[in-house]
Amino acid sequence: MLMTKERPQAIRTLRGWAISVLQETGAIRECEEHGWAKDRADPHAREDALDVARQDPPPELSPDEAVAEVRDVLDSIGDTCPECIAD
Repeated sequence: MLMTKERPQAIRTLRGWAISVLQETGAIRECEEHGWAKDRADPHAREDALDVARQDPPPELSPDEAVAEVRDVLDSIGDTCPECIAD
Protein backbone atom coordinates (compact mmCIF):
# COMPACT_ATOMS: atom_id res chain seq x y z
CA MET A 1 0.00 0.00 0.00
CA LEU A 2 1.32 3.43 -0.96
CA MET A 3 1.69 5.81 1.98
CA THR A 4 2.03 9.54 1.53
CA LYS A 5 3.04 12.19 3.97
CA GLU A 6 0.87 15.25 4.34
CA ARG A 7 2.95 18.27 3.46
CA PRO A 8 2.81 21.33 5.68
CA GLN A 9 0.95 24.24 4.17
CA ALA A 10 3.22 26.71 2.40
CA ILE A 11 3.63 30.12 3.96
CA ARG A 12 2.45 32.65 1.40
CA THR A 13 3.33 36.02 2.92
CA LEU A 14 6.37 37.53 4.62
CA ARG A 15 4.21 38.32 7.63
CA GLY A 16 3.17 34.66 7.78
CA TRP A 17 6.81 33.60 7.60
CA ALA A 18 7.75 36.00 10.41
CA ILE A 19 4.87 34.77 12.59
CA SER A 20 5.99 31.20 11.96
CA VAL A 21 9.55 32.03 13.04
CA LEU A 22 8.27 33.79 16.17
CA GLN A 23 6.04 30.82 17.08
CA GLU A 24 8.76 28.24 16.47
CA THR A 25 11.19 30.07 18.74
CA GLY A 26 8.59 30.66 21.46
CA ALA A 27 8.63 34.45 21.19
CA ILE A 28 4.86 34.53 20.69
CA ARG A 29 1.99 32.20 21.52
CA GLU A 30 -1.70 31.99 20.73
CA CYS A 31 -4.46 32.92 23.13
CA GLU A 32 -5.97 29.52 23.93
CA GLU A 33 -9.51 30.87 23.82
CA HIS A 34 -9.49 33.29 20.87
CA GLY A 35 -6.41 32.47 18.80
CA TRP A 36 -4.81 35.94 18.85
CA ALA A 37 -1.01 36.05 18.92
CA LYS A 38 0.47 37.25 22.21
CA ASP A 39 4.02 38.41 22.88
CA ARG A 40 5.67 36.26 25.56
CA ALA A 41 8.18 39.05 26.39
CA ASP A 42 10.99 36.48 26.49
CA PRO A 43 14.22 38.22 25.46
CA HIS A 44 15.98 34.90 24.72
CA ALA A 45 13.16 33.72 22.43
CA ARG A 46 13.17 37.09 20.66
CA GLU A 47 16.90 36.86 20.07
CA ASP A 48 16.49 33.28 18.81
CA ALA A 49 13.85 34.48 16.33
CA LEU A 50 16.15 37.23 15.07
CA ASP A 51 18.99 34.71 14.72
CA VAL A 52 16.77 32.40 12.66
CA ALA A 53 15.73 35.32 10.45
CA ARG A 54 19.36 36.35 10.00
CA GLN A 55 20.64 32.84 9.25
CA ASP A 56 17.75 31.48 7.16
CA PRO A 57 15.85 34.32 5.46
CA PRO A 58 13.28 33.65 2.74
CA PRO A 59 14.84 33.55 -0.75
CA GLU A 60 13.59 37.01 -1.71
CA LEU A 61 14.99 38.79 1.37
CA SER A 62 18.42 39.71 2.61
CA PRO A 63 19.23 38.78 6.22
CA ASP A 64 18.77 42.43 7.29
CA GLU A 65 15.37 42.62 5.60
CA ALA A 66 14.30 39.36 7.23
CA VAL A 67 15.29 40.64 10.68
CA ALA A 68 13.39 43.88 10.02
CA GLU A 69 10.26 41.90 9.06
CA VAL A 70 10.42 39.81 12.25
CA ARG A 71 10.88 42.97 14.33
CA ASP A 72 7.94 44.68 12.57
CA VAL A 73 5.65 41.74 13.26
CA LEU A 74 6.80 41.45 16.86
CA ASP A 75 6.23 45.18 17.39
CA SER A 76 2.66 44.79 16.11
CA ILE A 77 1.77 42.05 18.63
CA GLY A 78 0.75 42.92 22.17
CA ASP A 79 1.09 40.85 25.30
CA THR A 80 -2.66 40.53 25.85
CA CYS A 81 -5.52 39.22 23.75
CA PRO A 82 -7.88 42.00 22.63
CA GLU A 83 -10.90 39.74 23.06
CA CYS A 84 -9.91 38.64 26.58
CA ILE A 85 -9.70 42.31 27.62
CA ALA A 86 -13.24 42.95 26.31
CA ASP A 87 -14.70 40.08 28.34
